[in-house]
Amino acid sequence: MWSHSMTVQDYQDLIDRGWRRSGKYVYKPIMKKTCCPQYTIRCHALNFQPSKSHKKILKKMSKYISKGDLPAAQEDGEPMDSVCEDAGPREPTKVCQSDLKVVASADIKDEIPNRSAAEEVQKNSVGSTAGSSENSQNDSASVSEGGTDAKAPNPGLGADPSRPPSRKAKDLRKERRLQKDQKRQHGAGVLPPKPAHTNQPKTLEEFINESLEDSSSDRLEVRLVRSNPPSPQFKASFDASYQVYKLYQMAIHKDPPDKPSESQFRRFLCDSPLEAEHSPDGPEMGYGSFHQQYWLDGRIVAVGVIDILPTCVSSVYLYYHPDFTSLSLGSYSALREIAFTRKLQKQSTKLCYYYLGFYVHSCPKMRYKGQYRPADLLCPESYTWVSVEQCIPLLNNSRYARLNQDPDAGDSQAVKDVGRALVLHKRTVMPYIVYSCKFKGRSDKAEVQEYASLVGQDCAERILLYRS
Repeated sequence: MWSHSMTVQDYQDLIDRGWRRSGKYVYKPIMKKTCCPQYTIRCHALNFQPSKSHKKILKKMSKYISKGDLPAAQEDGEPMDSVCEDAGPREPTKVCQSDLKVVASADIKDEIPNRSAAEEVQKNSVGSTAGSSENSQNDSASVSEGGTDAKAPNPGLGADPSRPPSRKAKDLRKERRLQKDQKRQHGAGVLPPKPAHTNQPKTLEEFINESLEDSSSDRLEVRLVRSNPPSPQFKASFDASYQVYKLYQMAIHKDPPDKPSESQFRRFLCDSPLEAEHSPDGPEMGYGSFHQQYWLDGRIVAVGVIDILPTCVSSVYLYYHPDFTSLSLGSYSALREIAFTRKLQKQSTKLCYYYLGFYVHSCPKMRYKGQYRPADLLCPESYTWVSVEQCIPLLNNSRYARLNQDPDAGDSQAVKDVGRALVLHKRTVMPYIVYSCKFKGRSDKAEVQEYASLVGQDCAERILLYRS
């Protein structure tokens, strides 16, 4: 449906029933009919902890800002897919023939206790590296020579018990650094301080702040500008923002130069039906639609389109300059938006969720959204929230699933009285029961009934349905 004007609470209620907006166009997928069911997903921002892949993205940005080193371009066009490695089926790994020999022989060592077979495996593995560099040849030779001093464990017995357990290089470096500091302090007659033991992991904000030091060669600044109604800051940066969008569409989505027009940009990413609202217990900037601009060294490199609603920050879209694809700006911006949600929650306690749009389990490249945890998916039948961990087994078995496994759980906003749905007819607002009495020949009750069931009883009594 086209929405010309809508309160932020109405839209909050709609996205909690599976709706989304694109400009002023508000839509809801027909879940049982679509080939790729799209489930609304939200992240519990206050409890979010960055994963290993998230930390890599933050460190990559930190390294670029501090040293100016731009990583090599990614193979994938979409940087947001860089956190997708743990989700969905993996592509078959490409391995050279020599590696296949070694893997195959390792798999059958336990089944063939014959010593000559194990020796043959060693020959194969050494022979397979014959084409490597001279250094690797020397390394292989030194390993084989060193092997004559100590008896190697029998194949299949696991790690050598005579060797100490391996440790991470990071831990070894920390230990050596600590030992050097202690020696230096002892030489100066200063007692070394006791190392502080803490099991507290770094927060998302600490990882982000590490990349924003004043000594950085490039300066990253995030600016929030209201897009509807357009603020002076939004108007001043409109042309620069549009040019980034145009480059993004051409490079990432392969649009021809004339397709990403300015009018399309306005309709898709600038226009919004949401009314700007302010509340005493709401966030400082108020509610509504905004652009979160990422300025690097004085120019826009990415823009996140977001809605600030009563209980969440809702991500609408992100576009970025293709020169910075390797910085994984899609994932980086999502992390910044989670941190932004946490900041807003300090001003408005009920604003504590980050909505990532739709989760599409049947598309492996779209499963990355499930890695921002803890997270919930919206059940398309009961309209209740279910944790991602409980949903994944169901979605592995079927593209469409009722996520709430309680058969008694129903839709609390199911239509109880379609006659109370509000209708706008010839500039006059009236309940549908009045409208149907005035125009008895009209056969649109089924359509109004379907509309009311999709938006819910409360919204049907608040949002005006236009009848010509």
